[in-house]
Amino acid sequence: MNEPSVKGKQPRVVDNTSNFETIIIGCGIAGASLAYFLAERDVSDILILEREEQPGYHATGRSAAVLVELDLVPSILELKLLGGQFLRNPPSGFSDNPLLQKSGILITFQGPLWEQARQMVPGLKQSGVAVNILSQEETVSMIPVVSPENFDGAVLLPEDGHIDVNELLWSYLKHARHRGAQLRCQEEVLSIRVDRERCFNVITSAGEYRSRWVINAAGAWAEKIRRLVGPSPVQLTPRRRTIITFAAPDGLYVKNWPLVADLSNALYFSPESAGLMASPMDEDPMAPCDARPDELTVAQTIERLNQLTPRLVPKAITNKWAGLRTFAPDQAMVVGEDPVVKGFFWLSGQGGAGIETSPAVGRIASGLILDGRTRLMDVRPISPARFTD
Repeated sequence: MNEPSVKGKQPRVVDNTSNFETIIIGCGIAGASLAYFLAERDVSDILILEREEQPGYHATGRSAAVLVELDLVPSILELKLLGGQFLRNPPSGFSDNPLLQKSGILITFQGPLWEQARQMVPGLKQSGVAVNILSQEETVSMIPVVSPENFDGAVLLPEDGHIDVNELLWSYLKHARHRGAQLRCQEEVLSIRVDRERCFNVITSAGEYRSRWVINAAGAWAEKIRRLVGPSPVQLTPRRRTIITFAAPDGLYVKNWPLVADLSNALYFSPESAGLMASPMDEDPMAPCDARPDELTVAQTIERLNQLTPRLVPKAITNKWAGLRTFAPDQAMVVGEDPVVKGFFWLSGQGGAGIETSPAVGRIASGLILDGRTRLMDVRPISPARFTD
């Protein structure tokens, strides 16, 4: 009989062996949503392992957290539409406060992107999305700081807007823990035991756990976790996104503005507390880390504001931060059992859409784990098996 292989570092003490149906590695919005949907189907022996001091420390806690029911990647759009239904009408008693503030999303386009966006509008309306096409004049009337020479037209999503990510994350966890799920923070995964191409044990800094399913919901660390069980055809790249905040210009009332995104020129800005936030929509590839804003990128943000909306150029920056968003090469998510190692399940590659799609992705993943299928969508575009084609 072959001995099971063990990849990764060994803990100094392994004396806390327990059995679980499912171990979820990572307690961002993805891991929390899966725990909730599994618990709703009476799976109670769930262990969530989080290496940081608290859930949602990285990408989840550093996102602009908005629902935008428009996307140029078809599978992401489908997941956003499904997620929006939950965010607008969560189950009774799910949360103490509304999950979605319908503050609106305004997206400007130029050239071929504008034609592509216009062609999508009829389909969005047919799906039940509230969406309007705005001319240059109508857009400037709504947002007087934008310049017509920088865009050909805009799409307004008046029923979309900001998500209360803290309320969403902790509601997922509250209900999952009420049904028996365990959350253990500051516990890092060191090794995963594999026998006959099936993973069955997870070794952490605190102990060893046996599980039928190991869920890779580790965000920017997803590839690092996969390396603990061996090589994989799945490819993921963490990319940094930077945000700054600043006071609104004197005499300009911005509180009721929607989030404004210029996809052709890579800039978005939005009301934030008493002022504004902005991002150059940067996607700099980097290794998993506790991301910090790069000063050159901060300077580029101000320069882009100066080029596209000069009235918004700040006199001073009040805050700045960065987070890592993780992408597959085709921009689609990676959700499903690994094509090589059985029992190892991907819940990764959410890119910039993890929060708004979490109600759909968590439910789809729970169906794949418990039933081997889902009726919500064709999962082939998001399956890790696509990397073996």
